[in-house]
Amino acid sequence: MRLTTKTNLAARVLMACALNQDKTLRTAEIARLSNASLNHLLQVVNGLQAHGFIETLRGRHGGLRLARAPRQISMGSVFRVFEAGYPFAECFDAESNTCPLSSDCRLRGYIARAVEAFYHELDMVTLEDLTRGNCGLAALLTLPDALADACRGAMASA
Repeated sequence: MRLTTKTNLAARVLMACALNQDKTLRTAEIARLSNASLNHLLQVVNGLQAHGFIETLRGRHGGLRLARAPRQISMGSVFRVFEAGYPFAECFDAESNTCPLSSDCRLRGYIARAVEAFYHELDMVTLEDLTRGNCGLAALLTLPDALADACRGAMASA
């Protein structure tokens, strides 16, 4: 199984927002912090906003931030949004399926259950699970003036 670039970028955007909750981030800042293409990131930001994961603000002091608390964002729900348009295998797409085995193949059912198990596991992972106390990630995705605050809580609880 291989995730799309959009899913990967969506996770990066959400983690950056979670680690910089006291700030409104600009997409260009996130692109720089996460080594991502600004054009690709803009498409992902639109998807995240459309599905209520982030809110965007226009204007001079505009940018984006989380629309919900990190503990309320399931990574399974994020992955489903960005992977929904891509069938796992040819036989999962009725319009383009050319596999002659489809009508009698039992593998498809096993694959469908495995994919659902994958999403079920991710449903139990929140954005908070990925970011809380993760100083290594904070060092990569936190704007410099907020880095000390991001790790201070982790050091106190250690």
